Amino acid sequence: MLDFQITVDAGTGDEIIEVPLSSLSLLDCPLFNKGSAFPDDERAEFGLHGLLPPHVGSIDEQLERRYRDFEQKRTELQQHIYLRDLQDRNEVLFYRLMAEHITEMMPLIYTPVVGEACEYFSRIYRRPRGLFISYEHRADLETILENRPYRDVDVIVVTDGERILGLGDLGVGGMGIPVGKLSLYTLCGGINPARTLPIFLDAGTDNEEALADPLYLGGRHPRVRGAEYDDFIEQFIGAVTRVLPNTLLQWEDFALPNARRLLDRYRDRLCTFNDDIQGTAAVSLAAILAAGHVSGTRLADQRVVILGAGSAGTGIADQIVTAMIAEGRTESEALAQLWLVDRDGLLHSAMTGLQPFQQRFAQPLERLTGWAVGAGGYTLAEVVGNVHPTVLIGTSGRPGTFTEEVVREMARHVERPAIFPLSNPNSRCEAAPADIIAWTDGRALVATGSPFPEVVHGGRTFAIGQCNNAYIFPGLGQGVIASGARRVPDELFLASARALAEASPARTTVGGSLFPALEDIASVSRRIALAVAGEACRLGLADPSPPEELAHRIDARWWHPRYGKLRRQR
Repeated sequence: MLDFQITVDAGTGDEIIEVPLSSLSLLDCPLFNKGSAFPDDERAEFGLHGLLPPHVGSIDEQLERRYRDFEQKRTELQQHIYLRDLQDRNEVLFYRLMAEHITEMMPLIYTPVVGEACEYFSRIYRRPRGLFISYEHRADLETILENRPYRDVDVIVVTDGERILGLGDLGVGGMGIPVGKLSLYTLCGGINPARTLPIFLDAGTDNEEALADPLYLGGRHPRVRGAEYDDFIEQFIGAVTRVLPNTLLQWEDFALPNARRLLDRYRDRLCTFNDDIQGTAAVSLAAILAAGHVSGTRLADQRVVILGAGSAGTGIADQIVTAMIAEGRTESEALAQLWLVDRDGLLHSAMTGLQPFQQRFAQPLERLTGWAVGAGGYTLAEVVGNVHPTVLIGTSGRPGTFTEEVVREMARHVERPAIFPLSNPNSRCEAAPADIIAWTDGRALVATGSPFPEVVHGGRTFAIGQCNNAYIFPGLGQGVIASGARRVPDELFLASARALAEASPARTTVGGSLFPALEDIASVSRRIALAVAGEACRLGLADPSPPEELAHRIDARWWHPRYGKLRRQR
């Protein structure tokens, strides 16, 4: 574990980082490596003369050199690998390059390219990042946590790799998700990368192709399930609360049977949330709120159909109910506005085999009197034809399910239909934005899960906003940490969604995106952080602090990708 100290020069007031490294060990540390930009005095102090070319370069020179290299990569996967290699060599340069080319590069380190990188993880693996905790080592969890790279940790992102995006069980390949998420915490939310920790819980895999691959790097056994799995998770949480008791823990890409129940089990024991459930819900709610502003309708009056009643779909529904209640609806009134459709059709009270978290959204069967029902239950087309939804959301992972028939039927009854095909990656998207715009004669308000280009229709250009959780969790995390919040209830996600919706370009620009440009995501994250911190104080989850004090804390904590002055720790 690397332990460094930050001091302030009494004469100049400059921040100085004291590090216990020198020579090659310093050049091998991505957090402090400056490469050719090490100044002469630091080269002498740290024993670097002769190990670097003689020219003392600037970060701007390095950026130009690295971007030229980047442009030579022919595929998106090669570009992803190049950026990850840069991160493993020089964190400051990596984040500076990312910040200056965020629209081009963010999709390469996260959705959609991270999905392909996870599939090839064992073949493109180069350097360890974070912690791999296997079931076989469950008795040594505290020792493993003590092996973390840096002492202080603000945020953990953890996965077991069982449900990676829409790709399923990728085993150890799932580690690409925590690594990618935490990169966005830093890039978008100003969290110091030295205070982040990606963790992979290796409970095995049921992916036969991975198990048969001689290069597979994970545990070569079927997934541990049942009581043994639950005990493994309990041991992990127990170790985290003892070793890192003040850390925010984010669950990521756990399978449907586990995601909700683990959140419910632990949300009152530590500062934790599930981004697939709550983060997706908040960013989706922000899109609904922004679309409502454009169409001049209240959230409480929306009729919402969600295709896909898994963790993401029910999480969105939960957040909508919370927001509708805040606008004056009762819980029963809010639930009556939500229609969830899964593989066996619309969820209703006569269905058997529903998960506990789905039962809340089962419509009373008597409301369906006169509806046609086929062998597959009440279909999406049947629901849309009877409900006339104002909002249609897809979290199904089934491409093409928002058909022309469904979209045109919705648009017949709604002037500005809000249609959000959110499944990732693009190959899993419920409908292409260009088709939705064409089928609604340019009236639809569209947001997608993965990035899509602008759509030109009828002489007009439509910006397609990406309903990306990165608009929520980095700012939320910064607000939770800066305020010292002890828990992460749904009200903090509602505050995040409202702050994001207020920044929507569609509120002021015809044809504008429902979400801000990625170039503005850091300033949006700061706005969200301040809203979250204030709400945490209002709810009594953190010690009371005035807004100006919270803003000062957020700004003081915000990490910027620039080279700091280094001094050798004696």
